[in-house]
Amino acid sequence: MSARGADHRRDEGAREARAAADEVYRAIVARAPEHDIDPTLDRVREVLELLGDPQRAYRTVHVTGTNGKTSTARVVERLVREHGLRTGLFTSPHLTRVTERIQIDGEPIGDEQFVELWQDVAPYVHIVDQRWAERGQPTLSFFEVFTVMAFAAFADAPVDVAVVEVGLGGRWDATNVIDADVAVIAPVAMDHERWLGHTLVEIASEKAGIVKDGATLVLAEQTDEVEGVVLAAAAERGARVVREGVDVHVVERQVAVGGQMLVLRGLGGVYADVYLPLHGAHQAHNALLALVAVEALLTGGAALDGDVVGAALADVTSPGRLEVVRSSPTVVVDAAHNPAGAQALVEALDEAFQFQRVVGVVGVMADKDPEGILAVLEPELAEIVVTQAGTDRALDVDDLAAIAVDVFGEDRVHVVHRLDDAVETAVSLAESEVERGAAVLVTGSVLLVAEARVLLGRG
Repeated sequence: MSARGADHRRDEGAREARAAADEVYRAIVARAPEHDIDPTLDRVREVLELLGDPQRAYRTVHVTGTNGKTSTARVVERLVREHGLRTGLFTSPHLTRVTERIQIDGEPIGDEQFVELWQDVAPYVHIVDQRWAERGQPTLSFFEVFTVMAFAAFADAPVDVAVVEVGLGGRWDATNVIDADVAVIAPVAMDHERWLGHTLVEIASEKAGIVKDGATLVLAEQTDEVEGVVLAAAAERGARVVREGVDVHVVERQVAVGGQMLVLRGLGGVYADVYLPLHGAHQAHNALLALVAVEALLTGGAALDGDVVGAALADVTSPGRLEVVRSSPTVVVDAAHNPAGAQALVEALDEAFQFQRVVGVVGVMADKDPEGILAVLEPELAEIVVTQAGTDRALDVDDLAAIAVDVFGEDRVHVVHRLDDAVETAVSLAESEVERGAAVLVTGSVLLVAEARVLLGRG
C-alpha cells in the first residue's frame, strides 16, 4: 500500500472512530442531566460493585468549590505526573469533546477508547438501570455514567493517582463514591442555588460532604460562615485540616510575561521563583491549594523537590480561563459564570493586560445570576454584545438584553442571537479602536466559551 493510501485509511479510521464516539455521547447525554439531582449514591455504587470497585484501585484527590475547581485539579494532576506517577484526571464540563473529561497522563482518552469503555460498562449500567426502573425510581444520569466510565478507565490504565473534580456540590455528587486521601475545597460562593441551597451555609454543607474519615482537607480562604461549617464537618470526621492564610500562604506574586512569578509557602517550606503561566491572583491561590494537596498526598506534608514543582507549574494549562484565542484585536475567553468568577476575571484582566477599551460578548445560563454577573462586568466593558450558547439551558437573548439595558444603558448594548455573528460584531466594534488598545472578551458561561474556542480555531 502506498503512503498516501495508508494515510487515507488512517484518516477514514479516525473519522469512523469519531462518529462512533459521538453516537455513544449522544446516547449517554440523552439521560437525565447532572442537575436533576436524586440524592443518592447507590446507583453509582451498584454499578461500580458489579465492575469490581475500580475506584479503589488507586489513590485519589477530590476537588470541590464554587470557582477554580478545574484549574486546581489540573495543577494537582500536573504536579503528581511530574513525580513520575501515572495519573487520571476527571473534570467537567468539556470544552470541545467529551473525551476531554477523562484524561490519562495528561491526555484525553481517544475516541476508540471512549467507545470501548462504554461497551465495557454498558451491560452493568443496564443491569442497574433495570433494577431501579422496576422499582419506579430514576435510572443513572448522564453524569453518573461518565463517572463510572472514568473510574473504570483509571483502573484499566492503571493509574497511580486519580484527580477527581466534583460535578455539582459534593455530598450527593456521583464522584463522592470515592474515599479520597485528600479533599480540596476551593472558594465557596453563591451558585447553583436551585440545587445546593440559597445560603452560603447550605452550599458549604453540601461541599463539605466530600471530606472523608481521616482524610486531609486543604481549605481555601473562606468567609467566616463557610469556614465554620466546613471546619465542623472536618472535625466530625477526624480530618486533618490545612487552611490557606493560616497554615499555608501565597507569599508573593508578580506579573510576568504570559503569567506570574510566585513565592508559595506550603506545608514543607517555601517554594520561591515559581513561574505559573496563568493570569490572576485567583490562579496563584489555586496553585497553592494544588501544591499543598500534593504535599499531603505524596509526602505527608514534607517538602517536594523544588525543581519538580517548578517544572510542573511552568507546564500547567487551563483552557478557557483568561485564554487569548486571537490577536489584532485581542480576543480573550473566560468561563466565569457567576458573580464571584466574574470578579476574579475583571481583577485578572486589569492586572495582566493593558486594554483601554474592552467589548464584551456575553451569554449566561438560565439558572445563573445574570444581574450579578453583568453588574460586575459593567465597569470593565465599554460595550456589550448579548448572545447565547446553543443549548436549551441558555437564558433567552432578549431576556438577557433587557437586563443588560438596565445595567449598561441602551446605547452600550447590542443584541445578536448567533454567537458567530456576535463575535464578528464585537470584533468590528473593537477594531475601530485598536490604536487605543481595544479587546474582545467572551464570557458568561462555560458552554459559550467552549463554542467560541471552536469558532476561533482553538477547539
